[in-house]
Amino acid sequence: MRNAVRAGRRIYFRPLEVEDFEVLQGFANDPENQQYVTLHRPLSRVQEREWLEGLGKKESEVVFGIALTEEDRLIGTCGLRGIGLPNRAGDLGIMIGDARWQGKGLGTEAMRLLVAYGFETLNLNRIELRVYANNPRAIRCYEKVGFRREGVLREARWWAGRWWDAYAYGMLVGEWKKGIDD
Repeated sequence: MRNAVRAGRRIYFRPLEVEDFEVLQGFANDPENQQYVTLHRPLSRVQEREWLEGLGKKESEVVFGIALTEEDRLIGTCGLRGIGLPNRAGDLGIMIGDARWQGKGLGTEAMRLLVAYGFETLNLNRIELRVYANNPRAIRCYEKVGFRREGVLREARWWAGRWWDAYAYGMLVGEWKKGIDD
């Protein structure tokens, strides 16, 4: 495990490096992944590299690479942004970008690690996220981890010739603590 920040059973978090830009650009530009994120146009090498070079400059966000423990292979990213006082809240995002590793429970493992990091390390009170209605696999993952649906943003995303709703989810630190105590 190279430069591990947090480790689970099958994955670990590590800092993203500028050298990761080609792998991450491939994840971001994959049409299967784009339908679930806010991107609507391809990212160039320059754009991906600039994003990576800017990581760590904002106190209000933390981003990790998700890597396989056995293969030491980068398979995705996750993070929290908008972190700050006085509300002690953060907006969560995750992508298992390598299709070979989607649908195998690694996203759920990563979500549990990231939520624990947010509540235990960052001392957040609330973690929230948005997910498009066309992503049932992610919705199941979020609900399995303990997120509750708090609202619907109607017709919030145009994709593949139709409008999709977005769902707002949230979890409070007390709900998380109750879930790990059960």
